[in-house]
Amino acid sequence: MKQYKISVMLSNLRIKDPWEAMRHAAEIGLDGVQIRASGEFAPDRMDSAACRKLLDYVKGLGIEISAVAAWGGSVDLGEREKHEVNIAEAFKILQLVTDLGVGIWQSHIGIMPSDTSDPRWSAFIDALGRIAVRAEELGACLAIETGPEPPVVLKKVIDTVGSDAIRVNYDPGNFILWPAILAQRGGYPYDREAAMREFMPTEGAALLGPYIVHVHAKDAIVHEDGTRQEVPLGEGWVDWPRFLRYLEEAGFDGYLAIERETGQDPAGDIKAAAEFLRSVRW
Repeated sequence: MKQYKISVMLSNLRIKDPWEAMRHAAEIGLDGVQIRASGEFAPDRMDSAACRKLLDYVKGLGIEISAVAAWGGSVDLGEREKHEVNIAEAFKILQLVTDLGVGIWQSHIGIMPSDTSDPRWSAFIDALGRIAVRAEELGACLAIETGPEPPVVLKKVIDTVGSDAIRVNYDPGNFILWPAILAQRGGYPYDREAAMREFMPTEGAALLGPYIVHVHAKDAIVHEDGTRQEVPLGEGWVDWPRFLRYLEEAGFDGYLAIERETGQDPAGDIKAAAEFLRSVRW
């Protein structure tokens, strides 16, 4: 049974100063942090000196940067008319993750259609293809955040692009939350059985296993009325022993990055989440 390294999405600690947040992550025994390419760490502000300062600081704490997040749902690669601006920005982000020696850029990129005749499908494939070429040149990758579309759709997109530079950031909690979001947006009732069968929050890790380079450790439930709720790890619908076994069987060797966006005690929940992940047996 493999013991995975554990990081945290730095912003989830809700400590305003990112340097202080990184220090706290090290103090509670985490192996790394996932930073966001914005504010102080935006690509346009991270010259070689800034990158060295960050890397030296992280190394001094005895931790690593597990991945770099960017866009966070603000970009939709299905909108072809915005490709030039978005792809130019993507190249800057890829350069940043390369300069930091991380190599993994994690991002939402919009909701991909399942119908290959949909104009949005070709827009995604074209944009991802261009991003992949640059990522391959740099030895980096774009790890697409899971959730808005079922695992089979994401796999089809990645297979169509056909590049090792387009990978997956697997978030099992998102596969629980998103069907409820889509039901609410579409005005139809949430059906747990149908949602779990299509989005496969646990089993999807077996399907996407070869593509997964980074994981968001998040858990969730959906109430009978369709209300969705993120919950502490182990209290939701993710079967963690089975999920981690799927990762191990796929040869996954990356980070489990704790994501805790709600709750009254995020720092306490994150520490408890790390303890939970280290206690799981499969």
